[in-house]
Amino acid sequence: MNATIAPVVQAQGLRKTYRNKTALDGASFTIEAGRIVGLIGPNGAGKTTALKAILGLTPFQGELQVLGMDPRSSRDALMNDVCFIADVAVLPRWIKVSEAIDFVDGVHPRFDRARCERFLAGTQLKPNLRVREMSKGMIVQLHLALVMAIDARLLVLDEPTLGLDILYRKQFYQRLLEDYFDEHKTIIVTTHQVEEIEHILTDVMFIRDGRIALAASMDQVATRYTEVLVSEAAAAQARALHPIDQRALPFGKTVMLFDGQLPDGTPSGVTREQLAAFGETRNPGLADLFVAIMKGTYA
Repeated sequence: MNATIAPVVQAQGLRKTYRNKTALDGASFTIEAGRIVGLIGPNGAGKTTALKAILGLTPFQGELQVLGMDPRSSRDALMNDVCFIADVAVLPRWIKVSEAIDFVDGVHPRFDRARCERFLAGTQLKPNLRVREMSKGMIVQLHLALVMAIDARLLVLDEPTLGLDILYRKQFYQRLLEDYFDEHKTIIVTTHQVEEIEHILTDVMFIRDGRIALAASMDQVATRYTEVLVSEAAAAQARALHPIDQRALPFGKTVMLFDGQLPDGTPSGVTREQLAAFGETRNPGLADLFVAIMKGTYA
């Protein structure tokens, strides 16, 4: 990536309180251009508030630049280059395909009507078809056509596939990756289905109690964390190296997760080569890593 390109999002010390509830507690993070970033956290962790701050939908304390602009004072200009999509399953049931196109064409300056219609030409969606007459798969196709016809520099997706079954969730993300994303666009996505977006992410941010608990590229995650399948005979020796999480499997096996980095960012001294002596090593899945880092959050 060209180092001269400014970050798409630069946040420093974001704070937001709703009455007695702190939603953002000094969150700081950077999102570079041309990345697909998963913002992942439990309910109430601050995900939606962070997105609202980025979109200029809520006041906050701290410093925030989105595409070089402060969303508090430059929201109208910012929205020319930003597209926000929430749950794809909530298109109005009464709306026709043509009316949905007319609406987006009227509200977003970077909507390309011809591109949208070209995408729809390869589907069974006709202009007079209403949402209530569509299958879930057809609704996904309509929403994708509307999204992919917007030439936005930043696309924000907040639980976009909520309510859809696994087939249509996978279809949504695959089409987004194949037909929309390029090095000029940046995508931020929140979801509870971590495993389903893991393969498309370039970066991940875990948020807990209003703070960023982990911010790393997927390559950094693969280098930093190691899972080991440990036999019962080697378990005590492996535990002496202080895994950050472990879970029991049948037949006396234990999966242990190790962090190659200390909280201050320095190496922990535990290497993958060293861990290989205890059993099979592998990169952890994002869901297992999330559970390990969020341990205690759900207590």
